Amino acid sequence: MRAFLKKIDNRFLPPILITVILLTGHFTFGILEAYEKTLVAILSAIGAELLLGKLTYGKWPHPASAYITGISVGILIRSPFVWPYFFASVISILTKYVLRLDNRHLWNPSNFGIEALLFLAPATVSLLSVQWGNNLWPMSIIWALGFIIVWRVGKLHVSAAYVAAFVVFAFVRAGIAGTPWPATLAPITGPMYQLFIFFMVTDPKVAVRSKSGQVATVVAVAFVEMLFRLNEVIYAPLYALFFVGPTALLIERMLSQRFRAATRADPTLSM
Repeated sequence: MRAFLKKIDNRFLPPILITVILLTGHFTFGILEAYEKTLVAILSAIGAELLLGKLTYGKWPHPASAYITGISVGILIRSPFVWPYFFASVISILTKYVLRLDNRHLWNPSNFGIEALLFLAPATVSLLSVQWGNNLWPMSIIWALGFIIVWRVGKLHVSAAYVAAFVVFAFVRAGIAGTPWPATLAPITGPMYQLFIFFMVTDPKVAVRSKSGQVATVVAVAFVEMLFRLNEVIYAPLYALFFVGPTALLIERMLSQRFRAATRADPTLSM
């Protein structure tokens, strides 16, 4: 598998992984409500990306990123209507062009789009909440392929740090809440977490630049998620990333500005 993946353009690796998550999850547990809803999400995301990319930069963008956004929306959103899939995808893509800081996204697109729909239409929109159950082979396939791909694209440290932090904080949460540790660990086996681990927290456009900063950010995400879960907040990981991600970027920007100011005052600091 590793030899095969080495021959593939890096831009196509994440789409391959998310398609495997979709197919494995659906044919094993039926995670999709309807094929047409997921198709609407994918086509809406790609269409919005192509249009906005052409209008903004004068050229057609590569659709791989939009495909990932659309399929994430299609997997995660739950609604009896079709329109939430369209609007979640379009809002997600819009954030890439509107909500920016230093030429980077402030939020992972699908994270923002899904959060927006949960806030604006809570009566008609919810999220996927399926676990892999006692059948470990689907999760084993996803994790094996996922970790190879994030290693290939240089983000293994991010996914691994988040998983390690989740496990540690699950143990802490079990002690505080008096819940059996396997129960607090169980959510990480769900399809939603596979998207979260391999796509949302590893998004290079919303990550701080240093590896140590990226690790600190995802550990902070896992910690805030623990706090949300202790307060019985639904969709805790998405909320945690929503708040921690932009905060990390703003802190990095502030520290960078201070360092540049100090360097101008004392050039020896940059040596």
